[in-house]
Amino acid sequence: MAYLLLRLLVNALSIAVIARFLPGIHVATNDLTAFILIGLVFGVINALLKPIITLLTCSLVVLTLGLFILVINGLMLWLTAALLPQLFQIDSFGWAILGGIIISIINMVLESVIGDRDGSSKVEVRVDR
Repeated sequence: MAYLLLRLLVNALSIAVIARFLPGIHVATNDLTAFILIGLVFGVINALLKPIITLLTCSLVVLTLGLFILVINGLMLWLTAALLPQLFQIDSFGWAILGGIIISIINMVLESVIGDRDGSSKVEVRVDR
């Protein structure tokens, strides 16, 4: 349960970062609950639809050496904006792809610091004595 809450906060933080720095992505309010709601919807879409779409487009992913995953990430972000039109807006599909790339990078960095589901951190700290 704690892992899911942590993932929700990471998604909310990622949405806040892209909304702040990308001029084509807009959040209606600068409220924490708005970012958490967008992060929740984005997380559910990624958990339910992304594996299905990735499986259906497996040949394109292989053909493009994995670059089509960036398009899928943009689609997931664009679908989130379509489900929350009063709260979250994206000007074009290009902004959605760029936002998906940045969210992927932020999630990768934060997940390497936070750790796996079992709570073990991927970052190893060694102290030489």
